[in-house]
Amino acid sequence: MTYIIGQDQNDPPEESAPAKVGWAARLKQGLAKTSSKLSGGIADLLTKSELDDAALGELEELLITADLGVKSSARLSSALATQRFKSTRDPADVLAALAAEVEEIIAPVAVPFSVDPTNRPHVVLVCGVNGSGKTTSIGKLAKNLKSQGKSVMMVAADTFRAAAVEQLKVWGERTDTPVITAAAGADAAGLAFDALTRARGENVDVLLIDTAGRLQNKSDLMAELEKIIRVIRKIDDAAPHDCLLVLDATVGQNAHSQVEIFKNAVDVSGLLLTKLDGSARGGVVVSLAERFGLPVHAVGVGEGIDDMHPFEAKAFARNLVGLT
Repeated sequence: MTYIIGQDQNDPPEESAPAKVGWAARLKQGLAKTSSKLSGGIADLLTKSELDDAALGELEELLITADLGVKSSARLSSALATQRFKSTRDPADVLAALAAEVEEIIAPVAVPFSVDPTNRPHVVLVCGVNGSGKTTSIGKLAKNLKSQGKSVMMVAADTFRAAAVEQLKVWGERTDTPVITAAAGADAAGLAFDALTRARGENVDVLLIDTAGRLQNKSDLMAELEKIIRVIRKIDDAAPHDCLLVLDATVGQNAHSQVEIFKNAVDVSGLLLTKLDGSARGGVVVSLAERFGLPVHAVGVGEGIDDMHPFEAKAFARNLVGLT
């Protein structure tokens, strides 16, 4: 259902496509390009020589090209610079050791998203640039929360982009979640205020606020985010209880600058990584963990309603290097 503040709109529900394969298979497929680059590159290295100093230098360059970042790549190649791995010619040994080192980096940030039941509602501000998969991620998050028995309400606070509002309404229909909208161009902070008031009145567990993502005008965007926070704190001085940043994995190291920009405006509490499917830049998760240490709550590997899953360090690390 859709609750509308300011105008009436009715859109037919859109059916979601059924999941064709299990999550493990989707993760493997999603990281296939990155894992192929890493496993193939390491195999090529070891056909030429042992993992000596020169080969370790080439390995570090290979890791950087897979978007693991300069710092993480240096750390990983140094970790493999032991006598054992200098004398091996077996790629499987190196890949297993590499996976273990990657897991060590990302395990601290693999934190499932959870809500505090003492907050009613638990307010989640979701931000990210346009095209990152932000609105889709909100819909998937709503579905996951409802499967846990939580009541959820969504707010279409990107009021200047009709497409964003319509997309969130579709996800509302898919997940049977109410969506609060306003007339085009309405004040986003005022809409968030009204939505939080309604959510409190209806004793909703979680309020998900979709925000604008126009980075080409960063000052206006950040001012809008700051205003939303300032206004909803007139109702709940602890809100938002979480601020999730949605990042598109295909942008690689550019994700770092996005984190910096949003962290300067809001207290980013966690990350959602999207579009790992079809990307050769899955390693960016490792470099983000190394640099920022922000919780990575979930990763997405497709557009389907079940294509976002809690981030699991061991599974991700092994699939990243091509191990099952």
